[in-house]
Amino acid sequence: MSLPKIHTCSLFAVFCLASFPMSSFAQEGPRPSLMASVFQRVGTDTDITIVYSRPGVKGRVIWGELVPYGLAPGNQYSNDRPFPWRAGANENTTFECTSDLLVEGQRLPAGKYGLHMIPTESTWTIIFSKKNAEWGSFSYDESEDALRVTVTPVAAPHEEWLAYGFEDLAGTSATAYLHWEQLKVPFRIELAN
Repeated sequence: MSLPKIHTCSLFAVFCLASFPMSSFAQEGPRPSLMASVFQRVGTDTDITIVYSRPGVKGRVIWGELVPYGLAPGNQYSNDRPFPWRAGANENTTFECTSDLLVEGQRLPAGKYGLHMIPTESTWTIIFSKKNAEWGSFSYDESEDALRVTVTPVAAPHEEWLAYGFEDLAGTSATAYLHWEQLKVPFRIELAN
């Protein structure tokens, strides 16, 4: 005795649904550190875009604890190799420019870069990596650096959610910055000749 065709199809559909884990159907909520971007044009046609995720302070000690000074100690995700901070949360922060720039007086070719940072109590190293599609900084490789600059952080009013921005706009130049907790990390940008 054979089952009617419609009944056989229904049983097959139930079997297929039962084979998938329920997590496949669960909708994820928003990430705790939401994605954001900031855009600035300098000159007549040079666009600069920073894409990042925004962690919150949430009562934590940020500098020297959540974000360690120097390189973070290696872990299972970095194959036990120390690594810089991803300059945000989740995927590494990216910095994209449509024309060559001078960052702190040093040339950065047009392109899209992974943005990483090495903070200390007095100076910060800002790294523009040719690798721009990584999860965090775990697979960071110094040989992929396009540019490194050293800057001095400054005290700033409290900023709960990490933010990037631009200030000191002067036509063909600007100061980009990271602002989080009570610290601002500025880096000067201008069009390259």
